[in-house]
Formats: sequence, structure tokens, C-alpha cells
Amino acid sequence: MKIYHKKDVLNVSKPEGINVVYYLLNEYGVHYNEQVPNSIQTWHHHAKSWETLYVIAGELLAKWRENGVEKSEILMSGDLVETERTPHTFINNSNKVAKFLVIKQILSGKDKRDILKTDKIID
Repeated sequence: MKIYHKKDVLNVSKPEGINVVYYLLNEYGVHYNEQVPNSIQTWHHHAKSWETLYVIAGELLAKWRENGVEKSEILMSGDLVETERTPHTFINNSNKVAKFLVIKQILSGKDKRDILKTDKIID
């Protein structure tokens, strides 16, 4: 078992109001984010990594561009988003900090759901 303590990993406060704790591991990354009220992430996309975002607390306005059309949807605690390769941003229009996890992976394209559902051995 490996344990990674917050104090020992990369912690970054971005100028647009997002504080990120980066747990960068060999084959994936987990980022814990806190986005301050009334802040906007910089528009971006990912060329190689697949990003999955899970909202822990608060709400975020997700914006993305699909085939040249800008779309948006409000995300609440418990919502999950796969950003795919689309340009996107997240906006916190509320007066509370939004907290979310981001998991970044380089995927193979193979369906591994059966393994994920059944890969548990009782000791």
C-alpha cells in the first residue's frame, strides 16, 4: 500500500482562483480542486489525457464547445463529467467554494467495466 500525504505532493494556487493538489502517479493523476466563488477557469482542452471530474461540494457551471457551438450545464454535488477532447471551462458563480476531484488518465480504448465490477477478492 502506498500513501500520499497532501503536504508531500504538488500544491498550486492558480491566479484565476483555483487551488489544486496534484497527486501525479505513474499511469494516472488525481487532482483535488477548490474553486473560489465568482471565478472562471481558463478555457482549455487535453490532447492526450482523458479527464473525469467529480463534484464533491458546491456547484459549477460547465461550459464546452462542441462542433463550434458553445454549450453549458450546471453541475451539482455528485455529478460526474468526462470532458473528452472538447475545449471546456468551469465557472463558480456561487458565493461558496466548489470542491471537485479530477482524474486524468491515458486510456487504451478497451472496455474494462467487467473487470472493474468483479475485481475484488475477499481475504
